Amino acid sequence: QVQLVESGGGLVQAGGSLRLSCAASGRTFSNYAMGWFRQAPGREREFVAGINWSGGITYYADSVKGRFTISRDNAKNTVYLQMNSLKPEDTAVYYCARSVALRTAVTSPEYDYWGQGTQVTVSS
Repeated sequence: QVQLVESGGGLVQAGGSLRLSCAASGRTFSNYAMGWFRQAPGREREFVAGINWSGGITYYADSVKGRFTISRDNAKNTVYLQMNSLKPEDTAVYYCARSVALRTAVTSPEYDYWGQGTQVTVSS
């Protein structure tokens, strides 16, 4: 069983930064691509960023490109999401997830394990 635990969320003013972390249990973390999603109240969960098993390939939703950076440390079984220039529309619960896809994965069904989420609130 894989467990994913997010941390690092909080309240920040527009223009500020936050760094989210997702710690994974298990010895096969480095075998899988990982991703971050978010869900705002009344909206569907949406893809934010993804990273392949080695960290050599990253991809982003257009809404966060240039502001967010996904990275991973396989020695620590952890994936990160550095969020800069935050906007009020970034307010959401952020989830990390493990991908089962063999290529870039941007939809929820391509991920099998999910964390509980961490709240990010950006005030204007």
